[in-house]
Amino acid sequence: MNASSRSITIIGAGLAGALLAILLSRKGWQVTVYERRGDPRIEGYESGRSINLALAERGRHALRQADAEAAVMARAVMMRGRMVHFLEGGQQLLPYGRNDSEVIWSIHRADLNLTLLELAQSAGATVHFNRRLHTVDFASGHARFIDDRDDSAHEIRFDTLVGADGAGSALRAAMDRARPLGEHTAFLDHSYKELEIPPAADGGFRIEPHALHIWPRGDYMCIALPNDEGTFTVTVFLPNTGPTSFASVRSGSQARALFERDFADALPLIPHLERDWEHHRPGLLGTLSLQHWHLGGRAVLLGDAAHAMVPFHGQGMNCAFEDCVALAAQLEARDELASAYAAFEAERKPNAAAIQAMALENYTEMRDRVDDADFLLQRALEQQLQQRHPGRFVPHYTMVTFMRIPYAVALERSQVQRQLLIEATCGHQSLDTIDWTALDQRVLAQLPILQDAP
Repeated sequence: MNASSRSITIIGAGLAGALLAILLSRKGWQVTVYERRGDPRIEGYESGRSINLALAERGRHALRQADAEAAVMARAVMMRGRMVHFLEGGQQLLPYGRNDSEVIWSIHRADLNLTLLELAQSAGATVHFNRRLHTVDFASGHARFIDDRDDSAHEIRFDTLVGADGAGSALRAAMDRARPLGEHTAFLDHSYKELEIPPAADGGFRIEPHALHIWPRGDYMCIALPNDEGTFTVTVFLPNTGPTSFASVRSGSQARALFERDFADALPLIPHLERDWEHHRPGLLGTLSLQHWHLGGRAVLLGDAAHAMVPFHGQGMNCAFEDCVALAAQLEARDELASAYAAFEAERKPNAAAIQAMALENYTEMRDRVDDADFLLQRALEQQLQQRHPGRFVPHYTMVTFMRIPYAVALERSQVQRQLLIEATCGHQSLDTIDWTALDQRVLAQLPILQDAP
């Protein structure tokens, strides 16, 4: 992009907007960010979203590009695997990877957002708070914002807009009015509520801190992620209707009865269960897809504004951060905004669709399969094949979480590998009776060596 046109306006100062502001400011762009909320450093962090995020390699790579990794990781808590809590009692840790180089990290959304905002402003970005996008005239390059504190209007001129304003994106709505984007939202028939496990009396963790705790119960589940101050954020996922659902578990006493029956070892850890259950409304879960992500060179969408997904693979933020790196690279590589935006969409759209599909699939695995004997045998075989064929048979979770290969490639290979695992374990109770010679031949024939992103 030539020097005279390197001005960009970002809508949304959340995680993706702040990261993109850092990346572009450090490349010499004049970056202005508009955020509907007040400055969280003054007014406190306002969000209806989970305060926990799972940071994985894709997200960490993006943070490294922005020189932000060290500041973020100082507040992150390592999670080595899923700690499965069985209905009949007892626990089992299912490691995510082979060792502590293959882990994910739990991080506060607020901590991360504040860190990125500070770095964006230090890099030269200008951030305006209390500016809700109201109307956009794409042809003339004018936009109007409203300050909801006093209903005052603020008019700006812009060269181009980037929508990083989340699943409810105001910029997406404005773009759709200018040219239909082919928007489709599919809501899950499940929702969620958040609770909290407080620290122990000495300020430490009350359960194992280096794990994502999960209580799988078939059609529903409970999970808990650690925070660096000793708390856990607990999320309960239930169907919207049915015998065990948000329709049938409404009161605090009904919630206690549910926990006594299905999550008994979690109940003593959540002292404010009844109060929080009645005060926290269920959150919706959905998948948003668009046919078009940009309007020529006038505007483009990224992150949840373009491809919101359900949270069950922990990749929403990581995918959005990948978007930021990809968009910044396309803007640097091309002379025209429209060309950069089109190339960005072509690169990222199939990968967004792939991780959206895998996130939906992972919900079934988490709530219904992690304590299933067939699944555990397939997982054991997966680990054996990884050792027998390094670089060729790469577990699904490794490809998505610890590598940066395109999500679409991970999905395609995962489907091949899953079929191999299902067929190889069919009728077997242990790995001792597996036909290793035949299985090795199939792996060599169907799975070429996998190269990670540079």
